[in-house]
Amino acid sequence: MQGRPGGRTVVGGVLALALALAAGAPAVGDEPSPAGTPERADPLTLVTLQGPGTSAGTRTTDELLARQDRVLAAVGVGEPVYRWTTALNGFAAHLDDDQLAALEQQPGIAVIETDEVRPLAARTGLPAVRAAATSPRLRGGAGVVIGVVDSGIAPDSPALADVPGLGATPDRFAGDCVEGEDWGADACTRKVVGARWFVDGFGADRIRSSETLSALDDLGHGTQVASVAAGNAGVSVRVDRRDAGRFGGVAPQARLAAYKACWGAPDPADDGCSTADVVSAVDAAVSDGVDVLNLAVAGGEGVDTLQRALLGAAEADVVVVGAAGNSSRSAFASHAAPWVTTVGTTVGRTARGRVTVVGGPSFTGGGRPDAARGRAVLARDAAGDAASVRAAAQCRPGALDPRRVADRVVVCVRGGVGRIDKSETVARAGGRAMVLVNRHPGSVTADLHSVPTVHLTVADGRRLTRWVARHPDARVRLGRVAAGPGARRTAPWSASGDPRGPVLKPDAVADGDAVLGALPASTGRSWGVFSGSSAATARTSGLAALVLGERDLPAAVVRSLLTTSAVPVRASSALARGAGALTGRPPTAHLGFDVPVAAWRRALRQHDLASLNIPSLLLTSRQTTAVRTVTNVSDRAEYFSVTARGFASHRVTVQPLAVRLAPGQSADFTVTVTGPRSPGRLDDGELVWLGARGGVTRVPVALVR
Repeated sequence: MQGRPGGRTVVGGVLALALALAAGAPAVGDEPSPAGTPERADPLTLVTLQGPGTSAGTRTTDELLARQDRVLAAVGVGEPVYRWTTALNGFAAHLDDDQLAALEQQPGIAVIETDEVRPLAARTGLPAVRAAATSPRLRGGAGVVIGVVDSGIAPDSPALADVPGLGATPDRFAGDCVEGEDWGADACTRKVVGARWFVDGFGADRIRSSETLSALDDLGHGTQVASVAAGNAGVSVRVDRRDAGRFGGVAPQARLAAYKACWGAPDPADDGCSTADVVSAVDAAVSDGVDVLNLAVAGGEGVDTLQRALLGAAEADVVVVGAAGNSSRSAFASHAAPWVTTVGTTVGRTARGRVTVVGGPSFTGGGRPDAARGRAVLARDAAGDAASVRAAAQCRPGALDPRRVADRVVVCVRGGVGRIDKSETVARAGGRAMVLVNRHPGSVTADLHSVPTVHLTVADGRRLTRWVARHPDARVRLGRVAAGPGARRTAPWSASGDPRGPVLKPDAVADGDAVLGALPASTGRSWGVFSGSSAATARTSGLAALVLGERDLPAAVVRSLLTTSAVPVRASSALARGAGALTGRPPTAHLGFDVPVAAWRRALRQHDLASLNIPSLLLTSRQTTAVRTVTNVSDRAEYFSVTARGFASHRVTVQPLAVRLAPGQSADFTVTVTGPRSPGRLDDGELVWLGARGGVTRVPVALVR
């Protein structure tokens, strides 16, 4: 948590825990610069009072408001900017130094922090669209509402339209459709069932002119997230008047509620989400009765105001899913609290293409090109009469000489213009195909191009360029390569968990590499791809909706079924992959890990989050045993046996080794660790429960010795 520069931060009785849970810096980019934006005399301060909101069922709204009024009166503050009473008990207000000093002397304060703008956990790629055919699932998620705290939503997208076959109407959702610019009271539908927007923290005077003061999405990120989680099935994808297959979200029958708390600034580097707005969105979503809550927003540090709001969501039996973030190696995964399912990112499952030089080397990169062959030419050597070598090398519009490009495979350098703009330039000049090469480290993608295209890394691109330069008559072939199951791996930029934290993070990883999603028409395109933990989180929220659409289970059990059904994935450690990769299929585990609603806050109060009955273990040298409880969530009695595997230098045993559980029956098991104690050294593995009727339950274990 960050206090006011030069000021103070108060964390009530949980300072030690907040430090232990430190989740590192924001997930994407740097803290936005205030340059060029108006300054307020007093910053916005977020204040959380001790005790839960009404979601825990122990307090009334009137009681909470009365407590807030007493604190506000004691420090000389009138009506605050925001009040929160459902997910937590608190408010946001502009406080001067004297008021802040008086506030710090008040009893019953849990957290005081200065508002900040958090980045989204991914960036949308407007010009890049992969050939579609995403989710073949036609049903799933009926009766479930996914709340999306993001940049809003575009209900005019076919992926989010009111269509037949949505199934049962949600029975507990009671949200509103709040009016605003270009959003009337009737803008909500049977698909988009709720819409709210929150801007007072970010500041309506700080948004860009193209932004809309309503739940309408102008950035595109929120629409992409919503469509991946719950977009309609079988939607035709057309880009630049070309057919690109069909699209479907993970849970196509689920409904959506948009909570716009992320805004675009005049300088895109300043885009983001005010913590005060995000907390207000979470409070509203919990009050409205969403079933799943998706946050692709950086998590901040420790058990701060946002994490306490998400605790209130967990107390309301909401499945909370948060993005781990896309960070440098020095930052840890966001949303380090155990009541959030934190999702990292895998790559390697997108379409691949291959470039083969006849009589020379082959290279594999991003792409799904139709078969093509021809003589190769470096774009830098095919500049038009009025074009610079640099413009030609980057295949900028009008920069290529058709006489040198016609029927050739053109090697273009990334940069200057959008990727698909380059292939259109090649096509207009008569080129047969394109090889796009990176000049700097970065991803390679499978976009929808005007000509067959393969996108290569820096190293492979350099090798190909040198070969073509030395062999002017070189001929190349382009073709597709199928990505096998073993191609999936944790992305190098997916944020890892803190080995010093009380719980293992991330909980799991999911595909987040060039994921196709719908876009608002205002962006100029109907479809785009985005990468990172935003996309991975959207997939996970859709999976949660699939489970809830089929079975009435507690949120903690749903979250455990998601992660323990993950499959192995290549990664450096459990702190990078969690339980493994979520494949997009419904969970198969028959054992669930339940957490009583009251246990979350009790563990927080006692600084003992590690003892919670969550489906993972992070043990230090001081912890040689741990106890967990499993419950048979299937409809038949079953024998289950467990194996500990993967540990390199420690002996991990489990007792009992087998149990027989009737439906709904539970059993405790004890994990014991013996072996060397080497400070700072990490050993990891997993406990694998196998059911006699099928189903595999994976419990990741990390040993910090």
